[in-house]
Amino acid sequence: MNTPYPEPTSPTKTRIGWIGIGVMGAAMASRLLSAGYSLTIYSRTPSKALKLQSKGAILASSPLEVAKNSDIVCTMVGHPSDVRSIVLENQGKSILDGLHHGGVIIDFTSSHPALAREIFASAREKGCWAVDSPVSGGDIGARDGKLAIFGGGDEIVINWLLPIFEVLGKVTYMGPPGRGQSCKIANQIVVGANLLGLSEGLVFAEKVGLDVKQWMDSVRGGAAGSMVMELFGERMIGRDFRPGGFAEYMVKDMGMAVDVVEESEDGSVPVLLGAALCKQLFAGMVGNGDGHLGTQGLITVIERLNGKVLPFYRYQLEVDCRDEEKALSLKRM
Repeated sequence: MNTPYPEPTSPTKTRIGWIGIGVMGAAMASRLLSAGYSLTIYSRTPSKALKLQSKGAILASSPLEVAKNSDIVCTMVGHPSDVRSIVLENQGKSILDGLHHGGVIIDFTSSHPALAREIFASAREKGCWAVDSPVSGGDIGARDGKLAIFGGGDEIVINWLLPIFEVLGKVTYMGPPGRGQSCKIANQIVVGANLLGLSEGLVFAEKVGLDVKQWMDSVRGGAAGSMVMELFGERMIGRDFRPGGFAEYMVKDMGMAVDVVEESEDGSVPVLLGAALCKQLFAGMVGNGDGHLGTQGLITVIERLNGKVLPFYRYQLEVDCRDEEKALSLKRM
């Protein structure tokens, strides 16, 4: 059986598989369900799928089963190793083992450019396609369908996928396989720097006696304003560290930023002092036990460096809990 490519995608014809239903993935999958697409999903923790199942998603027992029942398989998992495992490895049980001729893999994970190229080549050997399409915009962007999507791969295939991308946000074609991931790494360099600047600005404002909310409102319309401030400023002030993306993932992203020697076209090693510093600071969050806080929790590292005694924050992720709000409740230990 062949998939509809290159026939136009549509909710009535195109079957979508989805693997990875964390904070971002669940919101993105939910939007596709609301747009009328049929979804087959997989989760290592089946209880996490209950909310999507209530909206019509079908729960599969493995990535292989997802692929066998889908024209397009979307992945939104944690690390490049997770992507490799479900797409390429576990011989006889991977996505590529189950995907029909002409099928498409969309990897929304923030992953490594070299891995994206490897997946593209493996997919083409089977007569399938792969695009690397990492996203930016956090949990709010995922919920509201306003994600920035960075597309790498075959431009014709990415254009074919536009109706699906438009449910989730706005896609920009960045170039051949791996370029979407390279774009996301550069994006994270900027996001990390902005989070650091905002954290230090808030800590400084509080130290000198300013009302931090008034300070932020006064500067947000000037050169200091940013999307990072709009997304995370009030959360930082309100001690709301619920994750749109885990802090530990920023360690991964910053690590790829400072360790992409093979990505430099002239073979030189880019000097990225800010990215290296951000990686260390986010690694400090992980070392403090705060790796599952949102990235806005970076302010806690700056506060600790300035002698502020903080409670130990963490999110109690109760995987068997059916109440999402309770499952993401902030615990102070």
